[in-house]
Amino acid sequence: MNLTIGFSPCPNDTFIFDALVNKKIDTGEFCFEPVLEDVQTLNQWAIEGKLAITKLSYGVLPLVLDHYKLLSSGSALGNGVGPLLIANKDAELLNVEEQLIAIPGENTTAHLLFSLKYPTVKNKIFLRYDAIEDFVLLGKGLGVIIHENRFTYQDKGLKKITDLGDYWEQETDVPIPLGGIVIKRSVETALQKEVEGLIKKSIEYAFANYPEINDYIRKYSQEMSEDVMRKHIDLYVNNYSLELGDSGEKAVLKLMDVYAGINHVLINKSNIFV
Repeated sequence: MNLTIGFSPCPNDTFIFDALVNKKIDTGEFCFEPVLEDVQTLNQWAIEGKLAITKLSYGVLPLVLDHYKLLSSGSALGNGVGPLLIANKDAELLNVEEQLIAIPGENTTAHLLFSLKYPTVKNKIFLRYDAIEDFVLLGKGLGVIIHENRFTYQDKGLKKITDLGDYWEQETDVPIPLGGIVIKRSVETALQKEVEGLIKKSIEYAFANYPEINDYIRKYSQEMSEDVMRKHIDLYVNNYSLELGDSGEKAVLKLMDVYAGINHVLINKSNIFV
């Protein structure tokens, strides 16, 4: 059975899915066709229902529940892993309300967390995550950074204004749900569970061979140092990636509530999980 699977080229995703898509584990009847794209593209494709299985921002999950269910394996959740609002280090004391804010995609979790902290800010621009540091460096405004930029922004002359992840944790007392893996509802339920188990096995394989950085991770790492790749993996791949568990599911449901409150909508939270 052939299934398309979308994920980002970031080290945490290539670490998770390497064994699955490159058949380093026994995938049985399944053949997974990888599609690597940036998270905002994957979010848009999830809204369109383009791929059978896909990584997405938890911020977009409420918009795709009609045709996708959430797998327990493959997620990025945790503490101290949230997006950061940054400014140029030469900037004076700033009123965030008066700044143009660059955000890595309208439907990202980063945007949701920013909106929770700064609900009245309207002056926003949506850019690819890897274009935001340059936007800030050029003095065009503030930026919300994610992924490997958490480890490099200070080296480029940028400074943190707000840790949006810390704010989430203080307000909700649950881990930060950043990204998850969803599968089409049209896939037979028993097969959904099989895929979920295979992703978990892929992660277990990756951990068994860690801290080696293999060629698949390195191929898509955009000239990152191996130290930054490992920091990236260590931050975003953990026990929640293996299995959400009760606390992970609680965090996802809390994010659904926050989304509903910010956007003034009702969300049917039944039958979300595989």
